[in-house]
Formats: sequence, C-alpha cells, structure tokens
Amino acid sequence: MSKILFFICALLLIAGLPTDMALAQNASSGFDVEQASRAYIDTLQGAQLEKSNAYFEGGYWLILWGALIGVLVDLLILQSRLSARFRDWAERVTSRTWLQPALYGLPYIIAGFLITLPWTIYTGFFREQQYGLMSQSFGGWFGEQLIGLLISLITFPLLIMAIFAVIRRAPKLWWIWGTGVISVFLFIGLLLGPVFISPLFNNYTEMADGPLRDRIVAMAAEYDIPAENIYVFDQSKQHKRISANVSGFGPTIRVSLNDNLLERTDPEEVAAVMGHEMGHYVLGHTWRTVLILALIVAVGLFIVARLAPRLIARHGEKWGVRSMADPAAIPLLSLILTVYFFAATPAINSLIRINESEADRFGLATAQEPDGFAKVAMRLSEYRKIEPGPLEEMLFFDHPSGATRVRMAIQWKADHVKNPVMVKPGKLEKE
Repeated sequence: MSKILFFICALLLIAGLPTDMALAQNASSGFDVEQASRAYIDTLQGAQLEKSNAYFEGGYWLILWGALIGVLVDLLILQSRLSARFRDWAERVTSRTWLQPALYGLPYIIAGFLITLPWTIYTGFFREQQYGLMSQSFGGWFGEQLIGLLISLITFPLLIMAIFAVIRRAPKLWWIWGTGVISVFLFIGLLLGPVFISPLFNNYTEMADGPLRDRIVAMAAEYDIPAENIYVFDQSKQHKRISANVSGFGPTIRVSLNDNLLERTDPEEVAAVMGHEMGHYVLGHTWRTVLILALIVAVGLFIVARLAPRLIARHGEKWGVRSMADPAAIPLLSLILTVYFFAATPAINSLIRINESEADRFGLATAQEPDGFAKVAMRLSEYRKIEPGPLEEMLFFDHPSGATRVRMAIQWKADHVKNPVMVKPGKLEKE
C-alpha cells in the first residue's frame, strides 16, 4: 500500500510542475525565468551552502537511526520483561481491566523517555547548536522536553486505553475501530492544540496595529478566514527559523506568525508566507491530511493485527505477553508501527509536499509577491538543502526544495506580472 501511495504522489507532483512550453513562452517575452531564478539560488554559496547541505543530508541518516533506536528500545523493554512488569504493576494498582492500559502507559512512556534521552539530547540540542540553529540554553531546551513528557503522560494513556477497549470488544476488526479512535484524537488535538498546547511553549500576543496587520486581515477576509485575532509568538527564544500558521478548528481558529518572521523579513515576504499559510486553510489541507493519515494508519494497524498475534504466539511466553489484549504487548505494537512508518516515509513526505506546493501556488496568487516568496525560500534554505536531485527531493523532502520554490515564484512572476524585471538579490538579512 505504501508503494502505491508513493507512486500516486510522484505522479501528482510531476503533474504540478511547470511545462517546457510555459518556460518557452515566457522566454520569448525577454524575461528569462531560469536566469532570474538562478540569481536567487546562487546567493547561497561557499561555507553557507556546505553547512545547509550537511545539516539536511545528515537528517537522512537521522530518519534511519531514529527508527532503529525506536525498534531497539521496544525490543529491550520486551526482552527484559520490563513490559510484563509494567503490566503487573498496573494490575496490582487496579482490578479494572479498562483502566490497566492507561496505568501501563505511565512507566512505559517514562522508560522510553529515559532510555532515548542521550539520543534526544544529541539530535534535539547539540546538533542544532552545532549548526547555529539553537537559541536556547540547555536548561531551557530540557524544560520544554519535560513539558512534552508531561503532555505524553496525559494523552498516551488515554489513547491506548481507548485502543485496548476496542481490541477487547472487536478482536478481529479492532484495527478499523482503532483507526477511528486515532482520528478522533487527531481531531481533538487540532481543536485544542492552539489554545492549550502551543501556549505552554510560547507566549502569544496580539499583533500590533499597522499596515502589515491590515494587509493580513484583508487577505484573510477575502477568503472568509476568521482573523479577529492575529497572534505573534516568541519563537526567537528557541531558534531563528521563520514560521506562521492558520491553526485550530471552529472557535479555536487563529492566525499566528512568529517574531522571527516579523524581525528577519520585509513586509512582502511576510505577505507571501501568510498567503501560503492561508492556502492550507482555504484548500482544506488539514482535513485532507487527517483523512490520508487515517488511511495510512489503517494500513499500519492492519499489519499489526496480522503480525502481532503470530509473534506473541511464538515469543509471548519469553516476553511475558499473554495476548493482543494484554497491555504488555504495547512495545510490540509500537515496534511494528515504527518499521511500517519508516518504510512509508517517502509516501508521507510526498503527500505533505503536494499540499505545500498547492499552498505555495495559492500564496503566490493571493499575496502577489513572487520576489518576496523567492526571498523566503532562500531564507528557509539556511537549513534545507537548496538544490537536491529529483529523486532525493521526492524521497526526503516534505516541502518543495528552495530551488523548486524559487523557480515556481519566478515562473508565476513571468506568467502574471506585466513586463517583469529580473531582481538581483543582495544580502537577505535585514540590517
């Protein structure tokens, strides 16, 4: 199934690329799209280019090593019979079968957090610091990891309690109902995240009145996006990446942009970014993504439903796992899903990248700031490889590469701006 999804995504991505005919038509107008694009792309050179490439290419290996570490941690918890001990503890605390999986989840989450902590510290702090992408002290960073741990200790027990209730009541078709359970949790996360989760990590304040805010409000009003409140959040305390989003659902919908976007970019770049983010909302990407992810999860749970009982029959006595309905089987379920999602990474990346490419086109049409969009694409290339090969971009990029985005912006400019003029960008950082 993952191969089929990957193939479909590849076809959709190829279908969305500009054609040679369009390039030829604009070349006849005297505006050279490739030359104008290269003027932006070639601003990233020398040590900065090498640093960007090294950081992003190193991430390819992190995908593999992260999956291997996840598998090894779950194997360790199974083989050492820690999982069985966690289950026994839950049974001693309560005789209520429905509550035992939730209690099991507490030591399981803590054990996983502690075992993987050295890896998390390296990938999340020291590596980011090595490449100049970390603004926090270790104490500030670790404090946020503890907040994340606390959130996991609340949400994960509730999730597995619901899934194991389904396993007990529908042992043959639990994977279908389990997919529904996970989808409900995703929906609740979308609804509550902007109001209750995001403020745990950043302070959100109303954007100051002014021409830029007025422009964002006007862009939102054009597409009936609720924008009574536009928030700025202090992400500069964590890193210097630029970011914005239209998040939430119903009463929790909000437009947010980080302080880096305001401080590091010009107004036309801010407009380009906000147009892109509004595109996700208008084009229904949130719901499309939830639906497609639900289908991907369904395939994963189906595989678990077929493999896990066989593995329990063969190794369950050694692990202390009694059956699929035993909470002690949770590391086995996690292990199988880790391998599955690793294999599905290219398909998932392509699905996300298609959404991002659609939002790019929407943002260009809405903000009508192609050069602002090209500048933003170059800023993002501080930590994303600017010009990968086609297969590399398809496999490892969950967003279009900087070169792809610059070319899209300049092509839009050639197609929609009367008498376009090539811009020779200088230093992108604002003084």
